Amino acid sequence: MSELSVNHLLGIKYINKKDIDLIFETADHFKEVINRPIKKVPSLRDITIANIFFENSTRTKLSFELAQKRLSADVISFSAAQSSVKKGETLIDTVNNILSMKVDMVVMRHSSPGAAHFLSQNVKASIVNAGDGAHEHPTQALLDSYSIREKLGDVAGKKVVIVGDILHSRVALSNIYALQMQGAEVKVCGPKTLIPRYIESLGVKVEPDLRKALEWCDVANMLRVQNERMDVNFFPSTREYAQQYGLDKTLLDSLNKEIVIMHPGPINRGVEITSDVADSKQSVILNQVENGVAIRMAVIYLLASKIH
Repeated sequence: MSELSVNHLLGIKYINKKDIDLIFETADHFKEVINRPIKKVPSLRDITIANIFFENSTRTKLSFELAQKRLSADVISFSAAQSSVKKGETLIDTVNNILSMKVDMVVMRHSSPGAAHFLSQNVKASIVNAGDGAHEHPTQALLDSYSIREKLGDVAGKKVVIVGDILHSRVALSNIYALQMQGAEVKVCGPKTLIPRYIESLGVKVEPDLRKALEWCDVANMLRVQNERMDVNFFPSTREYAQQYGLDKTLLDSLNKEIVIMHPGPINRGVEITSDVADSKQSVILNQVENGVAIRMAVIYLLASKIH
């Protein structure tokens, strides 16, 4: 049986193309499981997983919990977002708590970049990074690529534009790594203030004009503006942002081809995309949600198989 080259999923940059292929093959299998009348498999009955979220998250947390329950794992969920202890202290305290609970795997979201990496070096458990600051969000990038593969047959050779708040987005960075590893071409589009300076060193071109970006691409991944990560204003107003970088049906229909619309959620309807775009037949947003469970089942299953 093939296995992952890593014991943790800390970021896309730590895995390889074979790992991605294996995760996708495994997810294909679990996708069949999810669509059966009985959606559970007893694969991980003896595995205990702790979900630790130091930042608020509804969708990712639910998706992981559902994936774990579908695999029959024992799940402990801990929401540290409300706890007021200083970050470093909380993390070490949490680590010690986890160790004493004999947990096999930890799924963690934290606002500090590198937190998952730090945890992996200090805990005898398999770590899944569910987002660390504006750094990486590997399972989101995997489910995005998986959704492109499902819709267009393959990721290789596809042109993908990531639109919006690239600077504060862990989804963007993980997506860039994952897409390039699978042979896709990536551009980013957004206000100059929201494009990181280092982006071109990753082999990513910047297209400031949304229409041009859309005319070029096969897939547009529309990111949310992360107001909660901004301590200053990066653009004049939401209305102005929507006018320049928002995708509405008129713009979508005026393109000379059909493109695939993605969004990692939650959507600010009327800002980065309008409702009629989000709900259109070109949108795979709900498929992304469904695929998220299958991908997370695959990641957890493959990492768990390396524990024993």
